[in-house]
Amino acid sequence: MYQKIRLSNGVRVVLEKIPHVKSVSLGFWIKTGSINENQTNNGITHFIEHMLFKGTKNRTAKQIAESIDDIGGQLNAFTSKECTCYYAKVLDSHIDIGIDVLTDMIFNSTFNTTEIEKEKSVVLEEINMYEDSPEDNAHDLLSRTIFNGHSLGLPVLGNHQTVSSFTREMLMDYIKNNYTVENIVVSIAGNFNEEEIIEMLEEKFKHFTNKNNKQKLLDVPKFVTDTGLKHKDIEQLHLCIAFQGVPLRSDDYYSLLLMNTVFGGSMSSRLFQNIREDKGLAYSIFSYPSSYQQIGLFTIYAGINPSQLEKVIMLIKEEIGKIKKDGLTQAELLKCKEQLKGNYILGLESTSSRMLSIGKSELFLEKIYSQKEVLQKIDNIKMEDIKNVIDKIFVLDNASVVTVGKVDEKMDLSRLLKS
Repeated sequence: MYQKIRLSNGVRVVLEKIPHVKSVSLGFWIKTGSINENQTNNGITHFIEHMLFKGTKNRTAKQIAESIDDIGGQLNAFTSKECTCYYAKVLDSHIDIGIDVLTDMIFNSTFNTTEIEKEKSVVLEEINMYEDSPEDNAHDLLSRTIFNGHSLGLPVLGNHQTVSSFTREMLMDYIKNNYTVENIVVSIAGNFNEEEIIEMLEEKFKHFTNKNNKQKLLDVPKFVTDTGLKHKDIEQLHLCIAFQGVPLRSDDYYSLLLMNTVFGGSMSSRLFQNIREDKGLAYSIFSYPSSYQQIGLFTIYAGINPSQLEKVIMLIKEEIGKIKKDGLTQAELLKCKEQLKGNYILGLESTSSRMLSIGKSELFLEKIYSQKEVLQKIDNIKMEDIKNVIDKIFVLDNASVVTVGKVDEKMDLSRLLKS
């Protein structure tokens, strides 16, 4: 059962009590990510996430780590294109420590200038590591190509030039504009006493009154149809083909998830079975939807031998043609509903996944769907809904294509897709 509460200062709290477990997962969500950045400060959201682990007025970086390690808990964070989340998982008897450490990091981090300079080196190495991953490069290039000129296309990590330019003043200014009352959601799942939790949070948040609403209204991102090539001296060629998908609030959201399960979202999917299992032309091939607040993508990825590029694109086009012409069979529809429901339920087996689910829902949708409601949405999908989403997504003339690897930079990728 979910509870939604607003603290006295206006911060939203969502709770899911699970009495039969002995753990509690806590998430402090901030509605800011690389989408709120620009060409000058790209990577600053992620850099701030790193800095919150580097020491507060009350704890050194080592003491932050020890506070959670010493009680057998877990402490971590992530930054995405549209949000940042700081989270901890602890035994229910140590929930006070989890709340104390996370609020200390968010409200009392010192942003020591020496630590800022040291952390720049750490993040630059993270960028270097990312550059050594051609599959990540391909998805990054795809994002930049599709959202050309919009902040949604910026990399979460930033780049060497922007990260090297960060100053304490820039970091504090960004926090002031984005770490605001309306942008924060606290999500908690596990075994706890509701009154004690709210009392603790009220105490920790009582001095947090930042209602600064300077967060810039963002232009709606547009899907740009284009191609991108990045030459890299590696053995494998990494291919991404993307179509415009659906945003988070779309009525087609679950229909697209179901269609993807059949098309390329699992080992039993059509893409995997045809191109990897039957033809042996790829080690890795899959499709996946990405849904943001205002737009979505539907991406097909394949890791292949460069000599097989034209053949693999032809086979992908054939699979798209088949699903557009014939849709799904009734058996596939029923099977994929069970698959989707099974994946959803298994994904909620831990307090961590429950915390992530309710936190993200409240942050972006301002609504939390119960498990029963989600399962009902899946069960209600009809063949007509699938057909509509197939027709909406698979428009070859509007697809964007990128490759990373040994490929002729003069190659016309759009020709391969449309011919």
